[in-house]
Amino acid sequence: MNNAMIEFRHVSKSFSRKGHPVLALQDINLSIERGDIFGIIGYSGAGKSTLLRLINRLETPGEGEVLLNGEPLQACSGQRLQAIKKDIGMIFQNFNLLNSKTVFHNIAIPLILQGRDKAFIQARVAELLAFVDLSDKIHSYPNELSGGQKQRVGIARALATNPSVLLCDEATSALDPHTTVQILLLLQEINRRYGITIVLITHEMSVIQKICHKVAVMQAGRIVEQGAVFDLFAQPQHPVTASFVQSVVHDRLPQRVASFLQRDNGARALRLEFVGATAQKPIINHLIREYAVEVNILFASMSEVQGRILGFMIMQLLGEPDETERAITHLVDAGVKSPMFDLIDTAITGDQFLLALHDTLIMVAVSLGFGALIGVPLGIVLVVCRPGGIVANPVVHQALNPLINVLRSLPFIILLIVILPFTRLLVGTTIGTREPSCR
Repeated sequence: MNNAMIEFRHVSKSFSRKGHPVLALQDINLSIERGDIFGIIGYSGAGKSTLLRLINRLETPGEGEVLLNGEPLQACSGQRLQAIKKDIGMIFQNFNLLNSKTVFHNIAIPLILQGRDKAFIQARVAELLAFVDLSDKIHSYPNELSGGQKQRVGIARALATNPSVLLCDEATSALDPHTTVQILLLLQEINRRYGITIVLITHEMSVIQKICHKVAVMQAGRIVEQGAVFDLFAQPQHPVTASFVQSVVHDRLPQRVASFLQRDNGARALRLEFVGATAQKPIINHLIREYAVEVNILFASMSEVQGRILGFMIMQLLGEPDETERAITHLVDAGVKSPMFDLIDTAITGDQFLLALHDTLIMVAVSLGFGALIGVPLGIVLVVCRPGGIVANPVVHQALNPLINVLRSLPFIILLIVILPFTRLLVGTTIGTREPSCR
């Protein structure tokens, strides 16, 4: 049975800018199930707001179709379209309250437009104010309210008509962190108590982490990844998703620790991922007791996503090779995900530096020898054969000129070769070495 509340089927949308079409959405396929809190995240210009405006019919798709409860929205008009719009509430980043009206009248506006009687409106507004904990502000004006209180009024107004869908357009972006948490908890309560499907667009992954069940990641008008929030946090597949996840789930080595590893010429470092129940087991403690290894924990973090624990640890395993391999096998058997992670390269030793310098000097000598034996004679021939030269030969001159221009780059190439052994001193790593990270 199809439980989709909202569906996008091959939806594309473009706008005209200075006479040229600009593609805002491209081949969007998305299914939002009834009762879900669905997050849509992306950087500015990704197409999030355009997608949201297609749901409440403020925009229509250029291609494809958007369905609400299985009904194509672009086929609706007149009274049917008005009925559908009444079933969709919306809250905004900037609240969109009427400053000349009291809190009561701001919430009552949708009910007045529906033609509800005065007694019904008073009862409904009082009920909503109690729900959003603003009963004492019923006669206040918006300029007398804090940002969080204004957003609560906006939420109450959006709920006035008992919608089955609530659209949230960057609803917490203008709020401080504490107020953001309070508004997100209120949205969670709305979803739990009334079963309302919530579609929330944001550029903050912390918002997705706190309340969303599923998420779609957008970039340049496309959905690049979608799925359950926990799955995307645990194993992001697209670089944009990974970037968002890393903004809230810290799984990288701090720079001081990374520098320590570069100086410490010895044990390899393992990156461990603990998911769900695995994060609550004393796995490392058991490892130390059962195996002849020492554990040096370099970094650890733990986050809660959808009520489940997601943990990361980077550690050094010290011991004999056979014993460390047995310990790693134990980690795998215990359910730790993929313990054989990035082996973090150690610093260049003095012997390694001298060897690299020796190889570099040989390469420089060969390059200089090549230039002396080949470049100088070719240069003489080029001068002699140029027009007006001793033995003018335009054909030979034209053939040699490009070759000589290439050889002119030789000093720059030699310079690059010379500085290769010093790159670790300059940037903390060698060319071709992966950064010490968890992804």
